Amino acid sequence: IMKALSLLERVRIQYSEIGSSLLSSFGSKVIVKPTGTASSNIINGRVLAYEIKNDLRSKLELVQKETSAKIHNRPRLAYLLMGNNRDSHSYVKMKKRACDFVGIEHVGEVLPENASQKTVEDVVKKFYEDPKVNGILVQLPLPRHIDPNSVIDLIGPEKDVDGLNPLNVANLVCKGREPEFIPCTPKGCAYIVKKYLGETIPGKRAVVIGDSNVVGLPMSFLLQNMQATVTLCNDKTRNLHKLVKEADVLVVAIGDPQFIKGKWIKPGALVLDVGINFIPDPSMKSGRRVIGDVEFAEAKKRAGYITPVPGGIGPMTIAMLMENTYESWKKANFDQVQIVTSQFAAYQKELEKVLIL
Repeated sequence: IMKALSLLERVRIQYSEIGSSLLSSFGSKVIVKPTGTASSNIINGRVLAYEIKNDLRSKLELVQKETSAKIHNRPRLAYLLMGNNRDSHSYVKMKKRACDFVGIEHVGEVLPENASQKTVEDVVKKFYEDPKVNGILVQLPLPRHIDPNSVIDLIGPEKDVDGLNPLNVANLVCKGREPEFIPCTPKGCAYIVKKYLGETIPGKRAVVIGDSNVVGLPMSFLLQNMQATVTLCNDKTRNLHKLVKEADVLVVAIGDPQFIKGKWIKPGALVLDVGINFIPDPSMKSGRRVIGDVEFAEAKKRAGYITPVPGGIGPMTIAMLMENTYESWKKANFDQVQIVTSQFAAYQKELEKVLIL
């Protein structure tokens, strides 16, 4: 510890103003990092998400301190939640908790289940026209009488931190173009793919099961952009087990508990289970437990790396929402933020020598 503090002091002198701000930041808050899993091939999404959120928090604290005279507002996420669906309320609660950790402000509207299309759209318009709001989250699914596409279309690409605006999706599809934001779940999956496969991705066989606009379709485009050979499937695809057995990268998001059998997994494959399914379990306080779309107990014996449910892709989705919201705020304050964050990157390289956050 003394050796680490000594090196930090030397770095602080070298990067005096930046160093003092960060050292003060580290000294004022002690956050316990989530622990890893026992098995080396199980990807702990909570740990990865913590690292991302902690990095964002450090950047935000530094920017606020170094540019306090120029930037008076923090990033702000506005959310719309409808009805009494307990899962939706739980997801929003987790996202608000992540905002509090990172330092992102959050405001929201909770509407009754029977609210009209006009009422919903008016709320979204209000958020979009508010200059203090950097990102807008419409918690899906919406009630059946609400047209989600009409609601999402009201969110301009620059505040579409969920990455669902048609312009953002189109720019993701087109080579040579960059969307303002990538949908959070596919972005989290792509982060894991890059982290665990790195430069070996080009040419690998990737299979994506589930063709939704939120996960499957954008995930297939992201993998194509990484130069993987991609097959997009659904639960009606013929001979699905044969395709799974050939997959070096398997992404499953169909909402069918343990639909993908462990014996189908190619030995050494990277398996990303996006499924969230609730099944009865009297031993749980809630009377139910959550499982994924992959038969985890058997799949982990064959996979090179695999994400569990819960604790895998879910935390990464929220971390990417935080990152998108921060990036939106950063773009709105580009001149001031860019200078400080570039200095932060240089300082962070020195910190990595002695700190494991």
